[in-house]
Amino acid sequence: MHLSIERADFTDPNLGAFLRAHLDDIAPTAPAESQHALDLRGLQTPDVRLWVASVGEEIVGTGALAALEPGHEELKSMRTDPERRGQGIATRILEHLLQDAQGRYIRRISLETGSMEFFAPARALYAKAGFVLCSPFGSYTEDPNSVFMTKTLAPIVPSIRPVMPRSARVSRPGATRQLSPRRVRTRLV
Repeated sequence: MHLSIERADFTDPNLGAFLRAHLDDIAPTAPAESQHALDLRGLQTPDVRLWVASVGEEIVGTGALAALEPGHEELKSMRTDPERRGQGIATRILEHLLQDAQGRYIRRISLETGSMEFFAPARALYAKAGFVLCSPFGSYTEDPNSVFMTKTLAPIVPSIRPVMPRSARVSRPGATRQLSPRRVRTRLV
């Protein structure tokens, strides 16, 4: 299975159907005031980055990051096609989202998910990825139908390697040249 993960194309009618199915799946799990999934319009706001996982032309999963405050984003709209669950798609989407966030210097990702048995596989996925239980964040309040989790992302530290100045390079194999410490520069890679 070749899985591709790309930013959402909101003109794709299949995306709208996939996201509607997500809302339909979770509708019976909790009262309306305890449901916090974003609809298609909510996912199109400038502070949300929605990613779509596909196999060929078939949408098999989604995941989004929504800005909360500088350096802190919320994981939203994680869904795998029920026919494809257990194939590692959610893990791949989550890894992709975390890499995207880390590459943009986001320091913390938090999420809200259901407390019901229906959401147990999702909670297990998040725990395996290093998310831990936390208090409500953002505009959330305590709710017996919700579980709140968070993960602190390690900062990306660029590696540094020495760069030899042209005048210090030796053209013959096996030849060496002594350098004073002030003649060696470093370059971020």
